[in-house]
Amino acid sequence: MYKRGLIQVWSLEQPDWHCKIDEGSAGLAASFWSPDGRHILNTTEFHLRITVWSLCTKSVSYIKYPKACQQGVAFTKDGRHMALAERRDCQDYISIFVCSNWQLLRHFGTETQDLAGIDWSPNGCVLAVWDTCLQFKVLLYSLDGRLLSTFSAYEWSLGIKSMTWSPSSQFLAIGSYDEKVRILNHVTWKPITELEHPASISDPKIVVYKEVESGRPPRSEDFAGLPTRSNATSSLFGTRSKYEISPSPFSLRTIKPDPDRANPKIGVGELAFSPDNRYLATRNDNMPHTIWIWDVQKMKLFVVLEQVAEVRSFLWDPRQPRLAICTGNSKVYLWSPTGCVSVQVPTEDNFQLLSLCWHSDGNSLLLMSKDHFCLCYLEAEEEDEK
Repeated sequence: MYKRGLIQVWSLEQPDWHCKIDEGSAGLAASFWSPDGRHILNTTEFHLRITVWSLCTKSVSYIKYPKACQQGVAFTKDGRHMALAERRDCQDYISIFVCSNWQLLRHFGTETQDLAGIDWSPNGCVLAVWDTCLQFKVLLYSLDGRLLSTFSAYEWSLGIKSMTWSPSSQFLAIGSYDEKVRILNHVTWKPITELEHPASISDPKIVVYKEVESGRPPRSEDFAGLPTRSNATSSLFGTRSKYEISPSPFSLRTIKPDPDRANPKIGVGELAFSPDNRYLATRNDNMPHTIWIWDVQKMKLFVVLEQVAEVRSFLWDPRQPRLAICTGNSKVYLWSPTGCVSVQVPTEDNFQLLSLCWHSDGNSLLLMSKDHFCLCYLEAEEEDEK
């Protein structure tokens, strides 16, 4: 949370241009860009309102009653519409705005007890709304506010923990606390399969990659004399750990969640489709060392990766089925259908990688630790040799 309600914006193309945005005594809880890059949306403290600041016209718009929830704001992929979760008179609502002028397009109530999040399908035709984790309930709304379908897998137990759309908008994957992923189709909005996360892999057709550490840890002198990016990339791929293919049956590392603590480590906490709709990657939180990769065409488990440390984050390359993984150490791990590689981050400091982000062209990765970041370029071997 920000200490002050003040934001400063600079132009990368015009270094002399900058502006200040001051929310005054309202304070600032969150701030983010609109998809067109011409507006900044600020959420004030206690979620009193959202302020829309135009960097072009200097106009200001106010949106009242934003709800404080897991994912309360969602833009369509084309950036034309924004959906906002609201809470008025102890009831949940959805407001849909036109982003060109921030005019209200639709406003309707939802059949939720305590709305937890919203997310547009990539084609912008369907808005998924999910309820509190205390109740398994998903509602699908059209752009004009019509309720298309409602899905509930079970009752009287912890429900939805994560959710994501496939890039084609044909599938909606729902991760829940019962350690399963249910995939709904876009025609009937009914589940076509349930993906389970067993503690042991017995099918010999499933490839299990296990990370094995070897050799001494890297020292600062290992990265001395790297004047060019190509040389740095060559040293970058010198491995300090590697993957081995483990035979079946293979028992995965699990942890026993503490039922007396809030937010227990159990259930599918993260899931993501590859950009070509071919693969789905998941993480079951009570198996924090493991990444599961599913073949979406066959709706079967394809590959399992077991890391030495707990998986912090993973993200697909936006251009191809290549998955980047970080586990809080100084390595980034890459998986593709051709295999796995462990990549040492070439920094002199003790760089603990906590999160990562792909560039839109898929040729570079932004790697972030608590206090530093590193920009990693992925170059083909042919380019390195030139």
